[in-house]
Amino acid sequence: MIGLIMFFTGLGMLFIGFPVAFTFGAVSVFFGMAAGIIEAFSDGELLVDGIDNGLMMFAMMPHRIWSIMNNTILMAIPLFILMGLILQKTKLAERLLESMGYLFGEIRGGLAISTVLVGSLLAASTGVVGASVVAMGVISLPVMLKYNYSKGLATGTICAAGTLGQIIPPSIVLIILGDVFNVPVGDLFKAALFPGLVLVAAYTVYILIAAYLNPQIGPAVRIERQEGESKKSQVISALFSIIPPLSLIVVVLGSIFAGIATPTESSAIGCVGAVILALLYRKFSFSMLMESSMETVKITAMVFGILIGATAFSMVFTYTGGDLLIENFMLSLPGDKWGFIIIAMLVIMILGFFIDFVEISYIIVPILVPISDAIGINPIWFAILIAMNLQTSFLTPPFGFSLFYLKGVAPSNIKTTDIYKGVIPFILIQVLVLASIVFYPEWYGTFQY
Repeated sequence: MIGLIMFFTGLGMLFIGFPVAFTFGAVSVFFGMAAGIIEAFSDGELLVDGIDNGLMMFAMMPHRIWSIMNNTILMAIPLFILMGLILQKTKLAERLLESMGYLFGEIRGGLAISTVLVGSLLAASTGVVGASVVAMGVISLPVMLKYNYSKGLATGTICAAGTLGQIIPPSIVLIILGDVFNVPVGDLFKAALFPGLVLVAAYTVYILIAAYLNPQIGPAVRIERQEGESKKSQVISALFSIIPPLSLIVVVLGSIFAGIATPTESSAIGCVGAVILALLYRKFSFSMLMESSMETVKITAMVFGILIGATAFSMVFTYTGGDLLIENFMLSLPGDKWGFIIIAMLVIMILGFFIDFVEISYIIVPILVPISDAIGINPIWFAILIAMNLQTSFLTPPFGFSLFYLKGVAPSNIKTTDIYKGVIPFILIQVLVLASIVFYPEWYGTFQY
């Protein structure tokens, strides 16, 4: 029971607002010593012996940290983050949104569709949800409001499009899950691509239908052209802004899918390609590169700090037998595999209301992986279900991170309730797509029972 008490104590401290990495580390040390003391007293030993026994388990922590530092899979995280930040600071999102607006703005819901398509491109080029939501919130939201789009459709579209970075490769969460599941990240990227595209298509179809049934929420826009500018020249200019970043995406993902490069190697290629694009758009400067590098270090330090704390947490949790208790409970559920999957998805979705995907990936998922192996669940399929579920957690009120990101940059006339109402249809779409992956994996062509 010590493991379960430790688990809920850690979650409670996270809900209160304690820093994640320090919470995991402190709770691990406290309950590790508590377990040693209880074991010592049960064997008739002294209190000092119990404290020594509790601390002895941490003697292996340097080896665990060293293995994390030598994990070449995790090297892709800072490199993909750096690639995304360079592209963000070159005003890539602004160029893409303007270009997509020219191409789709004159149909009902066209600006919202443009936002979804740009979100998918940003997801495939940056993989950073916060950066995508903020960029589109600053650029796209005022434009949609200017042309009388409903607040709900505008805000919901931006939040949903921004979270596509969770499922469309190269995704940071897929790299983390590849490490946790001990499966090739390239296989996860391949498996996630089609579900991500299905989600983009579902968003687009919803916007088209909603705007057709109610033209007031997404009216067609008459795009103003400069004097002497033709439709053809406007399209050519738009394609010039779209094709270079699209080419970078094709090179990065294509090198992985073709087996030419590993995800770590392709992330390095992506960084070089991002610098080349910055030079192409005449936005390169050493100050921009320095800012991107500094932000990359901060984000990476946060991720790896959480990973080290989570490693200590999972070590103590396993030592106290908490993993066996949960495994026995999960294996005793009715419905065998389906009972386990449904409970696991519900737990991850509920926790996603309150805590970040990194904590869930490093604390909750390692508990579920041995159980899924025992049941015989395809790890690639299960990892994609978790990734899609974690994406949904970014949208779910009241604590969805995308909602906070957008509220932080939205105009003052946008209320939090407007954003909450706007994301509900997109949450339902994500749940439907998730359900289709659960019950009809053969539709996606990459999963087997």
